[in-house]
Amino acid sequence: MTFFHYTLYQQTLYLKHMSDKQKRADNSIQSRIRRSEFKAPFWARNRHIQTLWPRFIQRRRPLALRVEKLSLPDTDSLNLVWGQPETIPESKGLAVIFHGLEGSVKSHYANDLMAELQSQGWQTVLMHFRGCGGELNSTPRAYHSGETEDANYFMQWLDKKFPDLPKVAIGFSLGANMLLKLLGENPAQKLIKAAVAVSTPFKLAECAESINHGFSKVYQNYLLKSMVKTLRSKMQHIDYKGLLSIDDAKVAQLTNFRDFDESVTAPLHGFVNADDYYQKCSAISFLKHIETPTLILHSIDDPFMNEAVLPEEHELSDSVDLELSETGGHVGFLHGTPWKPKIWFHKRIADFIEPFSIHNVVQE
Repeated sequence: MTFFHYTLYQQTLYLKHMSDKQKRADNSIQSRIRRSEFKAPFWARNRHIQTLWPRFIQRRRPLALRVEKLSLPDTDSLNLVWGQPETIPESKGLAVIFHGLEGSVKSHYANDLMAELQSQGWQTVLMHFRGCGGELNSTPRAYHSGETEDANYFMQWLDKKFPDLPKVAIGFSLGANMLLKLLGENPAQKLIKAAVAVSTPFKLAECAESINHGFSKVYQNYLLKSMVKTLRSKMQHIDYKGLLSIDDAKVAQLTNFRDFDESVTAPLHGFVNADDYYQKCSAISFLKHIETPTLILHSIDDPFMNEAVLPEEHELSDSVDLELSETGGHVGFLHGTPWKPKIWFHKRIADFIEPFSIHNVVQE
């Protein structure tokens, strides 16, 4: 047990004996970092089982969808995916979902959470980042961990369309980093009433280094292959001269995230280099500025990163709660039995956003 784990464990035991009223009344002893209630079952304690089982083995929940294209100011567009049936006037509110790197509405975490929240009365909508969801975007720029411009435009558009409905946001992995950065950049924002971030790569440079070692390279190779394929497809239709200093052949030879970010992400989106991109876009720098009620769910054994990425107490604002579990993998949090597995964070997210539903807002 590391010193961090020991300190967290002792702190959790202490807080366990305090009532919720006492904790709210005495901020000097209230921790923003808490031990999660999630515990992995005996058959899924391995972090790779936690990460891979929901993605490749667990069946997706049935979900009817409606696609809508949102035009952007620079002539590009985003694909939005709405849950059906469309019963927005009777909904508790709008739950907006931001997917992870190379993800889409088909990603297990997005599909199943949308189905779960809809079953509880929320209308759901997922924003595909540029070039995601099976359709290439029409401009050279793409998306990255700190690209908040599109999400901000989307939220503004959403609020104009449904001004009377409360809106909550949930981000996963890259989408979690982006969401936290968006909230930290706009502390006074009122569009998002509450937010949840799952498996956040808080420190991008550390994550790029960590995922380039051991078995974690399998995840990197899988995602990088998709990223390279998308870029090469776009290069057949869009002129990248003057934007990138590498050609199609060299793009195909990129072997890790740092190389991709150095050669593609950084120059394409106005950063000096990969380090500049990592430094300016890591969520860790924005957490202390967030004023929106925010819950962060994270597993210490996440194979995409390591413990060095975890924020400390002083890096969190009073509006941010970080719940840590020993196990859970990357966007996993799998429990139940092998023949009837469940995802723990579905209920945790639903419980957290419930106080911000239209019914509770009206009562207040």
